[in-house]
Amino acid sequence: MDTTTKADPRRWWALGALVMGVLVLGFDMTILNVALPTMATELGADTGDLQWIVDAYTIVFAALLLPAGLLGDRFGRKRLILVGLAVFGAASLLGTFADSIGTVIAARALMGVGGALVMPLSMSILPSLFPAAERSRAISLWAAGMALGMPLGPILGGLLLQHFWWGSVFLLNVPFVALAGIACALLLPESRDPHAGRIDVPASVFGAVGLAALVFGVIEAPRRGWGDPVVLVLAASGVLLLAALVLRETRARAPMIDFGLFRDRHFLWGSVAAVVPSFVMGGVLFVLPQRFASVDGFDALGTGVRLVPLMGGLLVAAVLSDRLVPRLGFRVVVPAGLVLLGGAVLLGATGGVSDGYGRIALWLTLAGFGLGLSLVPATDAVMATIAPERAGVGSALLQSMRQVGGALGIALLGSLLAAAYTGRLDAGGPADDSVAAAAQEAARTGDPGLLADAQAAFVHGMDLVLVVCGAVSLAVAALVAVFLPGRRAGAAAVRGDGSAGGADSGVQGAESGTVPGGRGAAAGGAADPAPVGSV
Repeated sequence: MDTTTKADPRRWWALGALVMGVLVLGFDMTILNVALPTMATELGADTGDLQWIVDAYTIVFAALLLPAGLLGDRFGRKRLILVGLAVFGAASLLGTFADSIGTVIAARALMGVGGALVMPLSMSILPSLFPAAERSRAISLWAAGMALGMPLGPILGGLLLQHFWWGSVFLLNVPFVALAGIACALLLPESRDPHAGRIDVPASVFGAVGLAALVFGVIEAPRRGWGDPVVLVLAASGVLLLAALVLRETRARAPMIDFGLFRDRHFLWGSVAAVVPSFVMGGVLFVLPQRFASVDGFDALGTGVRLVPLMGGLLVAAVLSDRLVPRLGFRVVVPAGLVLLGGAVLLGATGGVSDGYGRIALWLTLAGFGLGLSLVPATDAVMATIAPERAGVGSALLQSMRQVGGALGIALLGSLLAAAYTGRLDAGGPADDSVAAAAQEAARTGDPGLLADAQAAFVHGMDLVLVVCGAVSLAVAALVAVFLPGRRAGAAAVRGDGSAGGADSGVQGAESGTVPGGRGAAAGGAADPAPVGSV
């Protein structure tokens, strides 16, 4: 291994540049929600328009994750990260000065293009930047930067809207993106797959359109209903296209996407363990801000501040997991994190309307701790099975599954919340639409009883959502404890074609210190890092 590179502190500055990039993506996911009411008034946007402003980013982002990973492996991850940051920054400027709904939607879609390039490639470049002994810490900091951005969104958005116009929530992205781009250009090494084959255009189309259709169908389901023909056609089309992608790639002699990775238990069960927290957090972050706003009466800034314990627990656990995994192994740490996450949200499910914030802060902190102990080492287990030159597509596979898991969490749990709320309230009229609508109706009619009933109905639905989240987390914890290999994934060898071998053969290869085919990682699980700052 290159000991000069290992001693070069610039690699940590390079990681800082990547963290700054994903920090922007993190708070951009939540900051826009604060500005939607103002945009509705000033742009004349109805509910459907606002939904498209939000969903345009999500759909494009999900659709392009796999192609972005493939392009990064072929043409260079640093190059594509810089392109992604430039596109994201330019789209943010377009949104800043937009004067119509269509322009805002177009800006959000372009931001999805940039985000899809930055997200998977910024993680996939870490194995070429850090030796295996430091990779867990690097992934911990990367994940913490992404998570930290989520509560910052409402906080920054609330502060901006108190003094500036709604376009300032887009303009905020520009200086962060510019600094991240300059730092990445100066500090990041270039990395790519030197043996990358041709781009399989049909497979790329199957993956992009399939993910877009599936995510769009899931997003539309709560509004239209799961039995709506549009939802069924979108979901079925997405599943069929993704099945066609898997079938095509598994039969190809030189597949563009190696689905054989799923034969490695580190990759398979590490991916499952990483997707479940996305599902759970999708549900928690969907219901909890609504409770803070419509039940407890906090504004957007107050809501963002009250989410900080979740991220604080995550930050502490992310750092702690780097020390626990080498001693206890993935089979202990990851299930323990999932158990803690599940237990925390189940504790939250026992609450009521009159709960003080102290009780909520307690279970939020525990949930963040469980999130850090499960998500971060699970991601490390996945990335350790992938040869550095194929890390782009491997990271894109993981991020695609997490994106679908998060979308499913919001859609399925949102439908459960809506059904439980309506079934418990059953007041008729606008109040049945949401607890926010009930608050407006109660204020208009001067009926405090309606507001109290609506708040109780919402908390009932929220408790059911948290019960489902807790049950899923505990069930998957049991499965991961059985099937995820116990030893550190960094000890696994990597097949010469860039994919992971089976768990047993990987361990044998690691112990012998050899890698079949002469490519990929040695016993440490990662190739020697490229000199930081070189191209």
